[in-house]
Amino acid sequence: MFVEWRNLYRGAMMGITELVPGVSSGTIAVVLGIYDQLIVAINGLFSKEWKKHLAFLIPLGVGMVIAILSFVKLIRYLLDHHQEPTHFFFLGLIIGVLPLLIRKANVKATFGKGHYIALSVAAILVGMLEFVPKGDAEAIVSLTVQNTFGLFFSGWLASVSMLLPGISGSLVFLILGVYDTATLALDTFNFPIIIVIGSGVVFGFFVSSKVIKYLLKNFHYMTYAVIIGLVLGSTIIIYPGISSVYVIFPSVITFIGGAVTAFLLGSKG
Repeated sequence: MFVEWRNLYRGAMMGITELVPGVSSGTIAVVLGIYDQLIVAINGLFSKEWKKHLAFLIPLGVGMVIAILSFVKLIRYLLDHHQEPTHFFFLGLIIGVLPLLIRKANVKATFGKGHYIALSVAAILVGMLEFVPKGDAEAIVSLTVQNTFGLFFSGWLASVSMLLPGISGSLVFLILGVYDTATLALDTFNFPIIIVIGSGVVFGFFVSSKVIKYLLKNFHYMTYAVIIGLVLGSTIIIYPGISSVYVIFPSVITFIGGAVTAFLLGSKG
């Protein structure tokens, strides 16, 4: 079984982005050129070629877990003390992925009126999430029967958004009021909370990946039209605004850094 060890760094990048509300690990998978392969691999775990798919997914998952556990403190610090430059880096990353998606979908040759309508609807729907009231529930530190089911279901919903470029699992957690619970659990190694949420995420991966694989196979270009719309709409969510003139310069620098990162990674992908 040939293990793709370079997926360790790919998984690490996907894990870091999932700590930032508004940025999807699915978007990074597109940048890295492994999105379609990721969907196929998750679906193929119960096929005759499960060893090959497992060899692809194991280092990817290990990289994500290591990055999430290693960078959760740093990301929380950056979002608390340097919110605008941090968000502008990821905004540049998201905008930088759009040319890759447009080329992959061969938009000029394949898109018609229906594709652009689907793209617009997807962008509007995701953009409207910015105006959905975010949950502010107190972080859960111990499990009960009721919150166990709630956290599992939250993980399930978040996993769907993790696989869809443009929708962030962290944003879903934020809307559901469990973002602080999830990040605090990771920060303090609260394994019961981590296991419950993680189980929901894993279960959701299998279910949603089957749907996405079906759509990519049978409605390939329409699916990419929706994906482009999702990515466009996510720019509204990730845009932090400008709180003062002092953050303009560092925000411009980080934005350029994010866009260049997307370009370089996309070229390798």
